[in-house]
Amino acid sequence: MEQQKLPNVTIAIVLAILSFICCCFGGVPGLIMATIAFFLVRGDEKKLMANPDGYSNASTLKTAKILAIIGMVIGLLYFIYTIYSINQMGGWEGYMEKVNEMMEQYGVEQ
Repeated sequence: MEQQKLPNVTIAIVLAILSFICCCFGGVPGLIMATIAFFLVRGDEKKLMANPDGYSNASTLKTAKILAIIGMVIGLLYFIYTIYSINQMGGWEGYMEKVNEMMEQYGVEQ
C-alpha cells in the first residue's frame, strides 16, 4: 500500500513558525496561531494512530507539535508580561497617558 502524507502537517508547521513572529504583538496573535496549529496536529495524530504505517511524514508531525507547544508557551508568557506591564503603569488609563506623552515627545499628531 502506498504511503500518504498527513494533510495538516505543513500548515501546522507554518502556523507554528508564524506564531514565533507574531508573539511580538502582545502575545495574543502568536498564541492563537500556535493553538490552531496544535489542534491541527492533534487531528492528524488521531489519523496516524488509526493507521500508523499509512503515512510517511510522522516525524514532521512531531516537529509541528513541538513547535506549536513552544509557540503557545511563548505567546502565553508574552501575553502575561503585557498584562503585567499595563497593570504596573496604572491600568489602561495610565498606559494610554504614557502613550500620549510619548507621542507628544516625538511630535506625532493624533
